[in-house]
Amino acid sequence: MFRTFSYACTVLYRRFTHYTSARLGQWGLSFGTLFFVIYVGKHPGCTQSELTAGLHLDWGHSQRTVVKLVESGFLVRQKEGRVYRLTLSEKGQQAFAASHQVFFDWDKQALANLDPAEQEQLLTLLYKALGRSGMPAPARKEE
Repeated sequence: MFRTFSYACTVLYRRFTHYTSARLGQWGLSFGTLFFVIYVGKHPGCTQSELTAGLHLDWGHSQRTVVKLVESGFLVRQKEGRVYRLTLSEKGQQAFAASHQVFFDWDKQALANLDPAEQEQLLTLLYKALGRSGMPAPARKEE
């Protein structure tokens, strides 16, 4: 079809969305909720405002998703002064580990046709395209 960067990104995005939804469906999570669980897992005790800003979301979408994740037992909201702090429940901790692993498993599957040097080159160029001068250290598989 098209041989453009935007087309390749769109196809990869759709594939990743389908993959994560299929993998996380057993937890009752979807691609849309994946990043909420990961954010709170990496920022325990964050406020909803911090989460909303960190994920670059609008307040209404963030509010609906947080309420859904609290009602589903993934997140715990605790009032502290004038704000609510978000943490992962036990179920949320398990979902966080599974969600985090999805990224490593997807990379392994999606990049299977590339040798390790090509994979590193691709990631370096993608981070350069993102405008990031330094690429983070290679990710390690969480066990």
